[in-house]
Amino acid sequence: MNFTIFSPFSFQDVALGIFFLCLAIQLFYYLFFYSRLGFIKPGVKKAGQSPVSIIICAKDEANNLREFLPSILTQEYPEYEVIVVNDCSEDNTQDLLEELQKEYKHLRISTIKKDPKFTHSKKFALFIGIKAAKHEWLLLTDADCYAETPEWLSAMQKNFTGKTDIVLGYGGYREEKGLLNKYIRYETTFIAMQYLGFAMAGFPYMGVGRNLAYRKSLFFKNKGFSSHSNLMSGDDDLFVNMLATKGNTKTEYSIQSIIRSVPKTSFKEWGKQKRRHITTGSHYKRRDKILLAGEIFSREFFYLSFAYLLVTQSLIPWIASAFLFRWIAQLIIYNYTLSRLDEKHLLLSSLIFDIASPLLNLGIFITNLSKQHRPSWK
Repeated sequence: MNFTIFSPFSFQDVALGIFFLCLAIQLFYYLFFYSRLGFIKPGVKKAGQSPVSIIICAKDEANNLREFLPSILTQEYPEYEVIVVNDCSEDNTQDLLEELQKEYKHLRISTIKKDPKFTHSKKFALFIGIKAAKHEWLLLTDADCYAETPEWLSAMQKNFTGKTDIVLGYGGYREEKGLLNKYIRYETTFIAMQYLGFAMAGFPYMGVGRNLAYRKSLFFKNKGFSSHSNLMSGDDDLFVNMLATKGNTKTEYSIQSIIRSVPKTSFKEWGKQKRRHITTGSHYKRRDKILLAGEIFSREFFYLSFAYLLVTQSLIPWIASAFLFRWIAQLIIYNYTLSRLDEKHLLLSSLIFDIASPLLNLGIFITNLSKQHRPSWK
């Protein structure tokens, strides 16, 4: 009796299938989500000039406040207040704020006294600032941030329409020398491509506290940060993830609306910051976790399968062409995004960072599992 023996797929066949599947997934993310930020121009927005409360939490930030707070206090806008929450600072933050208050009458100070029996996260300080706010619309930024133009508030406020509850803005980092600075700015731009692109496609899932606006009534109606009060971080992304919808969320990414921040200058400090931020991802909605994981895993398996085909000499010209096509599409979309966000000198390095970023984030996630690396807000 003759039997026909079917040979199983070879590793090359499996690698080839993975390669093209991941290529298709990657192109979907770039063309459907990420391209929106670079190619879709902000529409003409006409709105009144609603009064706004800008809220900044500061913990030992005297030097940053001295340098950057004037850019917030001198916005060209008819009616707004700036509330700085001095959160148990041990430097001369209080003295500096009181001195600035003499010149800027719309500066208000809320002070939290240090109590050894009571520890809290940034969320408590932010709650104090929100409770003190006089106006319905809240605009959040940080003490180490500065507005690039005096039109920042006006640009963000143009989105404050009747149906809008949340406005997502872009918060970049200042360009400085060094590889770490390039990576921080690359990652910040890529994350903006994600959260702004997803929101523009109708899937808002996060915002950044460096440049984020929402209604005071929305905050209190949904009991603020109570659903994730046990977490040290999440005052921006988890709040947005919980409440943002296609209908109530707008994006703002004009040059006038950009906020810049001071980047970390050591890998140790950057790692500490990343460990704090990365703790919130597991608390996102299931849909958002699937979408984000799909991009990360498809990207890594795209590179791994290509590397396997290359090492085993299974690479043929049309596979190499497919790999190159994805890189070209990535560079074109990223180039337009960099121009839109006024980010410079990142295009070529983005090709290397595109490979390394998921691996670095995985390492930080594993580090976070260790008890000795529990993050704090400051």
